[in-house]
Amino acid sequence: MNLLLPVWTLWQREVVRFLRQRSRWMSALVQPLVFWLLLGTGLRASFQPAGAPRGTAYMEYFFPGIVALVILFTAIFATISIVEDRHQGFLQGVLVAPVPRSSIVLGQAFGGTTLALLEGALYLILAPFTGIPLSPAAVLASLAAMALLAFEMNGLGLIIAWRMESTQGFHAVMNLILMPLWLLSGAFFPASGAPLWLGWVMRLNPLTYGMAVLRRSLYLGDPAAAGDLPPLLPALAVTGLFCVATVVAASAAARRCRP
Repeated sequence: MNLLLPVWTLWQREVVRFLRQRSRWMSALVQPLVFWLLLGTGLRASFQPAGAPRGTAYMEYFFPGIVALVILFTAIFATISIVEDRHQGFLQGVLVAPVPRSSIVLGQAFGGTTLALLEGALYLILAPFTGIPLSPAAVLASLAAMALLAFEMNGLGLIIAWRMESTQGFHAVMNLILMPLWLLSGAFFPASGAPLWLGWVMRLNPLTYGMAVLRRSLYLGDPAAAGDLPPLLPALAVTGLFCVATVVAASAAARRCRP
């Protein structure tokens, strides 16, 4: 109970606060949709994804990347609350409570993961309109893949947020780290068509394997349509290990934080 109660309490607080802030969840939903419509429409006639089956439209290829972007924005908005809580005094009250710091991190991570999963799930409604046929098994597999992506992105955000003293510094570091990780994960363009050095950078990017799990889950009924991607089981293993590593690192950062 000393571990579960703070996890449940902080998870509930994150969800309730998110639902009450309409501008927050609207911006996390609408901004990726604008990116998808503008970039997807603009590049549709001139971009053929390398390694994808012939005839794959860019709107279809870009769709899983937009789902990941929704998760990324939700993670940013969720973890920035740590910086705000520090300024408002709430975080200091949590830190002096007789609970493990790891339970605080898990509560925040599960709260942000839940929010990102809810928003990402709404985008699955658009998948059939892009040419991605979804079966019930593909929907369930995609939700599980989005949960893993959301957890690792929230973990990355928590590692940064626990070290930040200002929202300006948090945004600067997040834009410097998370946005390039998203761009080089295969969300925007595939590694098979990139220059050799950039392809290796993408292969070393842990989010590449989370994106591979999401793409293979969306195309569960037709694996060949997913394109040239890492195999599912190794991608799942890398993603799972990275999720554990981010929580461990965020817990270590929380333990070093003084009330």
